[in-house]
Amino acid sequence: MPGTMTAGGKTLPSIEATFKDALAKLPDGYVDGHFGNRPWGVTVKRSEDHKRIWLYGEELGGADIVSFNLYRLAGSGPILKPCEMSAAMVIEFVLGFEPGTAKAAARP
Repeated sequence: MPGTMTAGGKTLPSIEATFKDALAKLPDGYVDGHFGNRPWGVTVKRSEDHKRIWLYGEELGGADIVSFNLYRLAGSGPILKPCEMSAAMVIEFVLGFEPGTAKAAARP
């Protein structure tokens, strides 16, 4: 389904499209930011062929983490593989994470 129709007659983007747009805006490498009014550090790695995206985030000074792989395979849509959490939690994080304005130095 490409989008959802609203009462005003406008078509809203699908959650999948919104998620993909938000993920595409995240820079490669490490970046500090905020999610849920808490500081987070997030690392994004994209494969050279752009068929795999890996994200690992951790709450700075806390215990929460988010981690997943997104695979883009020929003949099918993207496949989201969360690591020990729900897909809904991953989507909520990517949609709600606000990167800082300056990219942080790369982490080892």
